[in-house]
Amino acid sequence: MAFSNIPFRTTTQKQYSDMTDLPSAQRAPVQDFYPTRLRSAPDALWQPRKEAVVKGRELNGPLTRAQLDEFERKGFLFIPNLIRGEELKELRQEMKALMEHDNFRERDFSVTEPESQEIRSLFAVHFLSRRLGELAKDERFAGAARQIIGAEPYVHQSRINYKPGFAGKGFNWHSDFETWHAEDGMPRMHAVSASLILTDNHEFNGPLMLIPGSHEKFVPCLGETPANNHKRSLKAQQVGVPGPQALTELVNEYGIEAPKGKAGGLLLFDCNVLHASNANLSPDPRSNVFFVYNRPDNRCQTPFAAPHRRPGFLVHPPGAQWTPK
Repeated sequence: MAFSNIPFRTTTQKQYSDMTDLPSAQRAPVQDFYPTRLRSAPDALWQPRKEAVVKGRELNGPLTRAQLDEFERKGFLFIPNLIRGEELKELRQEMKALMEHDNFRERDFSVTEPESQEIRSLFAVHFLSRRLGELAKDERFAGAARQIIGAEPYVHQSRINYKPGFAGKGFNWHSDFETWHAEDGMPRMHAVSASLILTDNHEFNGPLMLIPGSHEKFVPCLGETPANNHKRSLKAQQVGVPGPQALTELVNEYGIEAPKGKAGGLLLFDCNVLHASNANLSPDPRSNVFFVYNRPDNRCQTPFAAPHRRPGFLVHPPGAQWTPK
């Protein structure tokens, strides 16, 4: 079964007051505004962000002005108890069915823990599941993305993340945009992630940690991208990781926050905010379903710092259809 990955509305509406700084799908080559995966250390630890954070305040959507202000300031927004009751129960059941699906094990879109066969991430879930495909188009998710990115969104990537109790490993500090820019060819910072937590997140089961304010600074990384880097990085990221000096200075300036709460909360976070997670040292699993929304005029092109773009289960262009092979 395949779903078409089209923007979620067909009506035309004003999307941006100044389109001159936006990448065009028809323009080639695209300028690299954020060089990374460098051979030698740059003169500065970071460079300032070149795009606005919130671009669609005038567009319809579920977020209030105060919520948009918080997202703009911190680079993320946590909305507790967005989904409850029977709807949450059904989504948890859908996640369980997907994670236990025999045909999905040992497939390229199914990533296991570094030291076990426990599934760590299952990708392209809005194509694998009709229910999650519908959720990706839900106005509570897609509408919030529209207000933030300033255009009708499409799903660039989707996945289920799962950290089993005692066995779930952590993930190094990184900016998603750095990876999508370097390895997928995403030109600019016009993407937002929506993570719906499906199990309670608390301080002991490896919740996501974020550096508020770090989305305003792009930290270039050192080291060339190996071929097929995704096969290693999805288990344990080593390339595309900021250096300790940059991280130390950013944490000293902004601190670290870890949004926590009951299952059903939604975390929206900017593509460039630095985030990480610790290992799950509790018996309680931690899981979420995750949609990345991008602007159609910011679709991925030639990778800026990799031999080739990553596979289709990781990078969905507008209008794409995908089925497991």
